[in-house]
Amino acid sequence: MSINHLILQNLKKNIKNYYLYIFALVFTVALYFAFVTLQYDPALDQTKGSIKGAASIRTASVLLVAIVTIFLLYANNIFIKRRSKEIGLLQLIGMTKSGIFRILVLENLILYYGSLIFGIFIGFSASRLIMMILFKIIGVETAATLSFSTEALIQTLVVFAVIYLFIMLMNYLFIKRQSILSLFRVLSSTEEKVKKVSLFEMFLGIFGILLVILGYFISSKLFGGDFTTMTELFLAMIFILASVIIGTYLFYKGSVRFIFYMIRKKKDGYLTINEVLSLSSIMFRMKSNALLLTIITTVSALAIGLLALSYISYYSAEKSAQNYVVADFSMVNEQDAEKFKEALAENKIGYSEKTMDVIQVNANIKEISEIKLKEMNFDPNIMTMPVISDKDTDKVDVSAKETVFTGYNDLLQKFMPLKDSGRIELQGKKETIPQEYLGLRHDYVVYDYFTSGGLPVAIVDETIFETLRKDLNLDIQKESTLFIGIDLKDKNEMKKANELFQNITFNSGHDSQLEMSNYQKANMGLMMFIVGFLGLTFLITSGCILYFKQMDESEEEKPNYTILRKLGFTQIDLLRGIRAKQIFNFGIPLVIGLAHSYFAVKSGWFMFGTELWTPMILVMLLYTALYSVFGILSLRYYKKVIKEAL
Repeated sequence: MSINHLILQNLKKNIKNYYLYIFALVFTVALYFAFVTLQYDPALDQTKGSIKGAASIRTASVLLVAIVTIFLLYANNIFIKRRSKEIGLLQLIGMTKSGIFRILVLENLILYYGSLIFGIFIGFSASRLIMMILFKIIGVETAATLSFSTEALIQTLVVFAVIYLFIMLMNYLFIKRQSILSLFRVLSSTEEKVKKVSLFEMFLGIFGILLVILGYFISSKLFGGDFTTMTELFLAMIFILASVIIGTYLFYKGSVRFIFYMIRKKKDGYLTINEVLSLSSIMFRMKSNALLLTIITTVSALAIGLLALSYISYYSAEKSAQNYVVADFSMVNEQDAEKFKEALAENKIGYSEKTMDVIQVNANIKEISEIKLKEMNFDPNIMTMPVISDKDTDKVDVSAKETVFTGYNDLLQKFMPLKDSGRIELQGKKETIPQEYLGLRHDYVVYDYFTSGGLPVAIVDETIFETLRKDLNLDIQKESTLFIGIDLKDKNEMKKANELFQNITFNSGHDSQLEMSNYQKANMGLMMFIVGFLGLTFLITSGCILYFKQMDESEEEKPNYTILRKLGFTQIDLLRGIRAKQIFNFGIPLVIGLAHSYFAVKSGWFMFGTELWTPMILVMLLYTALYSVFGILSLRYYKKVIKEAL
């Protein structure tokens, strides 16, 4: 057999066995090339606003390279070990290590660069679609053209050429260090099989579970007032991160084996065939896979958490704009309002107008508030807040001795929560008026210009408002005390009216609800797009890694399946146990990753938007559905191995 024939035979075998690796390589090359094409596309930085698309894509491409490099090196490590016997046989028949290395170089060169070229073609074909998706998410209306970038091609070739050199270096070191005898023992020594669970292992398992629970508990208390300084908050976050990661590692190292050991002990060792193929197999292998599963779980949780938080911001964009701009168009200057109303009239756009006097008053709210973060620049004895009359809102009617707060920012509520009732004081320049506080409403009634970034608005009786207005402290007043809100009668004309609004030169504070919503969608949409594609890349690569591990295990356990088949067990009997095993192998990292991301998102979601459950659940369901595909593929491979066992 010639060397060329040998290479061709090996290529055919590799393509048949490692088609998912080739798919992952093609996919990652395509995604990277499409990303880099976006980076060099001038249309991305022509988007309006302050979105730096190319810079964000460039940063993401670096992270993408890191993920792809780790995946390819790890996958190559699995494949070279699987071919250890083949390499040993070639040495036995007289081939030198350098000759074997040259064969591997040529095989990988054809396989790797064939996938690379095909991936670049797919990436180029998909780049326009990806650009259209990005523009749709960020709300930019511009043409997405299909343009080939020479810079993107060169960068992609250089990056993946460097990765290829690292792979070849790994193969060279592997061949050089292994003796002929050790090459025939590599596969049998790759998995650590310990049948007895020691007391120390039991302790580690229980300790790991307790560490994870402790991390979850502290995360739930993170912004509840238990940590009162930024240093304490930072240290708590570090502790949560360390506790959860170490706890996860110890969980895989000891907890799973311990739990399954207790189940097996309860059955007095009498296990069904399903339990032998699922519980026992996982017990003996989970310990050696602990580090890999910890990394996959942690990065999965990170990807799910970041995507959920960015989607929360994107999903909440319209609601946030409604809270802070209040009307379709908000202004604080009568001349500015007249300009805009004239433009609306000229274009025959119907509207309604509402004006409101808003004054700033120092308030003593010490009795109803609690500062939970000492480093906040709020003094509850003298806090400047906006005040309006109850006649300007149809939602509240109070007496001369009563005050209601409304429109308090969710983030500020975490650090300075308000009680349901109590006594407060509203202070004019000379006069102090005691009031009975009746609680907090969630309605936003005043433009954010007056609320200093989320402070509540005090609603008082008209007589009290007039008293305070006559006793104004001019040092704390805004430039304007007039809020003008303009709402369109026909919301279908919002886009046209917004264009008119953007073309007018205003003198004072002004905001468009649509423009604020679009701005937040554009910024968070770009982040969601990048995090989503990075998360998808990691999902594909980590799913492939778990799949490759299952391929290795199935081949190693093939003699056991042969024995079981000879004893009379059918394919269906064996597949029941294998199905349970795959649920554990793929389900445990997924469930723990989802739990980690849930507690991470739950602890600080209010910093990103106004909605939690819908965005978070949608992200988790999507990730679960995509992740499950690899479990199904793994089950199909086991079915093939079992079928060939006889």
